[in-house]
Amino acid sequence: MNSPYTSVLLIYTGGTIGMIENTETGALENFNFEQLQKHIPELHKFNFPIDTYQFDPPMDSSDMEPDMWRKLVRIIHENYSRYHGFVILHGTDTMAYTASALSFMLENLEKPVILTGSQLPIGVLRTDGKENLMTSIEIAAAQTKEGKPLVPEVCIFFENHLMRGNRTTKMNAENFNAFRSFNYPVLAEAGIHIKYNNNVQIRSYKEKQKLKPHYLLDTNVVVLKLFPGIQENVVATILGIEGLKAVVLETYGSGNAPRKEWFIRRLCQASAQGIVIVNVTQCNAGMVEMERYETGYQLLQAGVVCGYDSTTESAVTKLMFLLGHGYTPDEVRDRMNRSMAGEITI
Repeated sequence: MNSPYTSVLLIYTGGTIGMIENTETGALENFNFEQLQKHIPELHKFNFPIDTYQFDPPMDSSDMEPDMWRKLVRIIHENYSRYHGFVILHGTDTMAYTASALSFMLENLEKPVILTGSQLPIGVLRTDGKENLMTSIEIAAAQTKEGKPLVPEVCIFFENHLMRGNRTTKMNAENFNAFRSFNYPVLAEAGIHIKYNNNVQIRSYKEKQKLKPHYLLDTNVVVLKLFPGIQENVVATILGIEGLKAVVLETYGSGNAPRKEWFIRRLCQASAQGIVIVNVTQCNAGMVEMERYETGYQLLQAGVVCGYDSTTESAVTKLMFLLGHGYTPDEVRDRMNRSMAGEITI
């Protein structure tokens, strides 16, 4: 049972979930989330207060940038002592990036931060938004018998599944099951009851740790996706970008790349210049194992860092975080080989 003093802060950033259809034009428009209880009267059935904070104006998630991640961290930090949990309503397109970034920026988090959204607007009859929102609120407020939060970490809840935020990626633009955690089991499943997966390592609650918010990010990061026939001038141009500090290299299979002399030479030169290159796989599931094949081993010798089973979203935001805190290239490489918020399996 939840404490009668439980409360949840609902933060609306924008996205499909917060739209209703204009009866005159048929166009989808953002509505004021202060009217939330009018559109979802079921919220009255929760036996605890639900407060709201709305971005003004609401944002399409395609416009989401690190400044908005900082804003979310600031909102959570300023309201941390007042609420037992936080639910962030967010557009689906960049939700996995935001969830990954927040997992690093909210150090010592002891409360649930649940991101959710929908594929259909809340005002549409068949919307998935209502169930996603209601269940996310319930999870954000869920506590043990001792009054401790059940899921004290940053998560995404979508289509009946609660997933670790920095393990999640959007994989479907059409269906309700838009997100998947390919390399880490779901933390909970919502059916008639919400079943928390006790066989999975949900980040443990640590008593009396003070939340440490972080705001420093460096966006001099690029994603380089390999494909058959990629030209040297393309790779050279990307690696030669002025001010570039890190590259997320999306390779084939278990971390393999072409063995062309020019390709390895360009990577060696970039690494020697202090550019951190992290190897992640283009595959949805699986892990980079750079010592498994000669093609991957050559990357290791060129100074490329293993990304293990990291998602691209997690690798990008983790690099932004580490670079923003002024670590040297070698220190960044070292920390990319450590799990900071459960984002990789070593």
